[in-house]
Amino acid sequence: VWLAWRSSNLDPTGRVIDQLQQNSSHSEGQGYGMLLAASLGDQRSFDRMETWARLNLAIRSDNLMAWRWFPDDPVKVPDLNNASDGDLFRAWALLRASRRFNVPEYRETAGLIVTDLLSSCIAPHPAGDAHDPLLIPGAQGFGTDAGFIYNPCYAMPLAMTELATEFDAPALARAARGGVEVARTLAQDGVVPDWVEVTPNGLRAAEGYSFDSGYEAMRLPLYLIWSGLRDHPAVHRYAEAQERVAPSLAATVIDRQTGLALATSNDPGYKAISALARCTVRQSVGSQIPRFSTESPYYPGTLQVFTMIAQIEASPMCIPI
Repeated sequence: VWLAWRSSNLDPTGRVIDQLQQNSSHSEGQGYGMLLAASLGDQRSFDRMETWARLNLAIRSDNLMAWRWFPDDPVKVPDLNNASDGDLFRAWALLRASRRFNVPEYRETAGLIVTDLLSSCIAPHPAGDAHDPLLIPGAQGFGTDAGFIYNPCYAMPLAMTELATEFDAPALARAARGGVEVARTLAQDGVVPDWVEVTPNGLRAAEGYSFDSGYEAMRLPLYLIWSGLRDHPAVHRYAEAQERVAPSLAATVIDRQTGLALATSNDPGYKAISALARCTVRQSVGSQIPRFSTESPYYPGTLQVFTMIAQIEASPMCIPI
């Protein structure tokens, strides 16, 4: 599976290519690819991806990455703002790679990234200190008059807690807990949406952002299961919505109020997350996680490999059958 993913999405320079987004590359994609390489033991590919990210995206004045790179534009990085999930996954990948490949420098870089995430991307809750802080989507551009825009799936609890433990960063652990609780609150009223505004008076739809559960939010149940939080209500809400579509499909956009599918796909990557969530909630033995397909674009293909790793690490009863 790793060799198939690598041949489909990684070029010889170490750039992870998002074919459907103008063949661009993202900090998210580099972080995701690096985590896969570290998890599956491919040091050569890891080194290439980290080198490419360092030379082409880690060009800010801090240790975070610019979020997107265009291969065919005169200005390849038009926006120096970061995406906190890309930086989080790169730091997590570097930490895991430092252990697996015995490269102490990777751990040092991970620590520098964590320091800058803490200073730039961990925001106090607008409702005050009784609430945990949260990981905001980027260093700039997400503040509102009332609070800030928040993406529930940018917080990956397992990554945040592993890094918090390694680098003695309790604020990152509190932000992981804060993200888990925001998702719990949102799940009381339906599937967790892609984006939300956090205000002193609670959570509400963010103007100009999707309030349905779509291509962003589908990562949340995967991350929660991977983090050992299989009983989280957000996982149950997502699984319930997936039960309503035909077995040959996965819901890719779900109406927050009704739980009904607004869009579906037969891509095995999206079906893999659906299958893992449904198996986990049912407490079944064996799941319908499909075989990996080289026809899947970068995003669902990557999510499928993540799902396979999460199944092995956190949901062994859901082995594909």
